[in-house]
Amino acid sequence: MVLHSLHDLDPAEGTVRLRLADNSPVVLVPKPSENDPNDPLLWSRSKKRVVFLSVCSFAFLTNFGIGGLTPAFYILSQEFGKTTTETGALLLWPILTLGAFNFFWVPIANYYGKRPVFVFACGLLCACSMWGALADTFESLLWSLVVAAFAGSSTEALGASIANDLYFLHERGSVMGIYMNFISGGNTIGPLICGFIVSKYSWRWHKWTAFILIMINFLAVMFLVPETTYVRYSQKPVDSDSGTSRGPTPGSDSGTSQGPTPGPVGPSDAEKGIGSGNARGARSPLGHTEESPAGLNLPKKSWAEEISVWPVVSRETPLWRLCFRPFPMWSYPCVIFAFLAYAISLEMTVAVNILNPFVFQAPPYNWSPMVNGLINIPGLIGNLFGSVLGGWAVDRFCDWKTKRNNGVYEPENRLWLCIVPLIISGSGCLVFGYGVEKTLSWASLFFGYGMVSVALTAVPTITMAYVSDCLLPVNSDALMLVNGKKQHDSLLVQ
Repeated sequence: MVLHSLHDLDPAEGTVRLRLADNSPVVLVPKPSENDPNDPLLWSRSKKRVVFLSVCSFAFLTNFGIGGLTPAFYILSQEFGKTTTETGALLLWPILTLGAFNFFWVPIANYYGKRPVFVFACGLLCACSMWGALADTFESLLWSLVVAAFAGSSTEALGASIANDLYFLHERGSVMGIYMNFISGGNTIGPLICGFIVSKYSWRWHKWTAFILIMINFLAVMFLVPETTYVRYSQKPVDSDSGTSRGPTPGSDSGTSQGPTPGPVGPSDAEKGIGSGNARGARSPLGHTEESPAGLNLPKKSWAEEISVWPVVSRETPLWRLCFRPFPMWSYPCVIFAFLAYAISLEMTVAVNILNPFVFQAPPYNWSPMVNGLINIPGLIGNLFGSVLGGWAVDRFCDWKTKRNNGVYEPENRLWLCIVPLIISGSGCLVFGYGVEKTLSWASLFFGYGMVSVALTAVPTITMAYVSDCLLPVNSDALMLVNGKKQHDSLLVQ
């Protein structure tokens, strides 16, 4: 049978039972394998952290090398004889590339696996950092940043997808908050460090610093990050009104409940509907029409098998079909809301990043790039607050709502707290804009930028976790649309 909608694959549509009673353990969703040690959900905590932090570091270093250069824009405009608008292209074109080439990397990762994509992209990002450090013309520097953005565009959608591969639903908000903090941190810590480097040495040393850090991360990705793709059985839907599962009765163990037993999906269902590969050794409907016997444990892969650059994954669905499969999801309300909200929060931050060097390094402030970079301290504080608000606080709020809903979790619960960054960051735009117009004290501009920065982590943390909850079987495709479209829309506003 060919699947024609997400409901055919996952009737639950994100609504699942997370608690059997108010004080019962949290139900594990998705349900981990009972007999396959290669299931990423069953990896040790330390192994999960190494993989997750390696992916987070890649996202951080992408923005560190590209957005971190903004304090040097005023110097670069003088060195290469460019106007403010022409110099702004060093940030605007990479932003467009970051969004556009999500549409290239995600189908490739679904077909060949996430690991080979990250290995190649991290190596290319490293080479581009060296290229930028050696660039002797404005055009060469611009192209080094554009190609670096092409490599880094693999990170946002696939990085969030890897987080979903590694962690359970009740952990997703907190994990996504950490991930978004790394992404935004490249745009705050990067310019802060670059300001000091530019004042003491030159902007080229910022690129050399990025090259060294990316090389270290490349080695970590090469030797410590296995393939995380793993195909699972679909969840049974839950009646949120009665609070009862429309599937089998959940089981439990001595610690945390294992959740509703997923029903098997036939080979044609999974292959034709999803087309995502599964790592070799994974218990999957692609190789079995029913659960493996409880007594038959699958062998654990060796380290050499795990770090193979070409992991064995399912390639039953043609690559061309994977390229076109995500686009019908543009009509999904959760995708539309997510990319619009993310685009607005990104646009506000990008606008301030481009504008502030021309405000603070020109009369009447006349700051050096080193002092100018200090504006990223309130930005970093705002990012940290936003990630806690969008991650940990939303997870706690959802747990409270789940208990009030007879133990049934609904993805829409995450959206309630979007009102907080909306108020804070909207007010921050007014504070910063009024301060620039009236040439107010630097403190008012710093405070305004800190308020604006709250939305940069809070909003995408909430909305990307929401999209992942609603569309988990195709979350990498959905997140690709969110990330690609928000980059495009934020650039148009500029």
